[in-house]
Amino acid sequence: MPFLFVKDLPQLWLNGYRFSSETACWDYLAQLRWLEGFRCPRCGDVQAWSVRGVRKECAACRHQTSVITSTFFQDTRKPLRQWFRAICYLTSQKNGASALGLQRIRGLKTYVTAWSWLHRLRRAMVRPGRDRLRGTVEIDETYLGGLEEGVAGRQTEKKALIAVAAEEHGKGIGRIRLQHVEDASALSLHSFVSASVEPGSVLHADGWDSYNGLELFGYKRKVTVQSRSKKKPHELMPRVHRVASLLKGWILGTHQGAISHEHLGYYLDEFTFRFNRRTSRSRGKPFYRLFQSGSKTAPVRGSELRKGVRPGPEHRPRRRKR
Repeated sequence: MPFLFVKDLPQLWLNGYRFSSETACWDYLAQLRWLEGFRCPRCGDVQAWSVRGVRKECAACRHQTSVITSTFFQDTRKPLRQWFRAICYLTSQKNGASALGLQRIRGLKTYVTAWSWLHRLRRAMVRPGRDRLRGTVEIDETYLGGLEEGVAGRQTEKKALIAVAAEEHGKGIGRIRLQHVEDASALSLHSFVSASVEPGSVLHADGWDSYNGLELFGYKRKVTVQSRSKKKPHELMPRVHRVASLLKGWILGTHQGAISHEHLGYYLDEFTFRFNRRTSRSRGKPFYRLFQSGSKTAPVRGSELRKGVRPGPEHRPRRRKR
């Protein structure tokens, strides 16, 4: 079957045609991962033959691999059809899905399974090497958490500090970037800006001292001080305040506010993934983009999911010697 366009995926899924069998799911992943044909990840040879139906063995070096190797599907014990249905449900919901909702809809046996599935998918929602924001970008911070006594300004003891960046797109909002930062120091905010905004862009921020010095990195600044204006903060920088309001409503509504600081970054990735694709006319684009990014996402162990750490060689547990 030829490779399908993005816009064709949802309708074919609803008709039960495109992914009606396990073989169809494996074929779709193969087409997505090996667009130009199979290539051995070890030696680069293009000649291979099938082993046990789902694996490929290189004709040159005899290395065996499959389409789910080095992806978030690796080592899964569940059928791919069940994964595809879960991804379709996650990407088609306007406000996302909670682990409890996914467990009920997809008939998963335990809450832990649904929770781990969602966190594996959230790790694939950030495309490696994605473009940074450009043009005029509003920058600000917001907090998640209840009221705290004895703190003032940008100080906090238990609340999470989130840096927000939003492109100005006429009177509306373009793309956004969110990041959980440790504090409102220059080191944290400069790191967020450099990772999220293209040099040469105009940064529209308030008069917080930590934003000083960004001109040395090629940015232009537009400073707005509330005390010098009769307007309210959400009128001076409406885009970042709008994004912060939507984020808090999403966390309280979909997830009941039950998000720990260790995993907050991945929830921010999901919110960014959804927000930046909100105007897409193709219903299947989020579905396709998640698979496209997931094919390049390293697998993660259950222990890493629970700790909320980024997958990497330094986090791999050592095997016990027998």
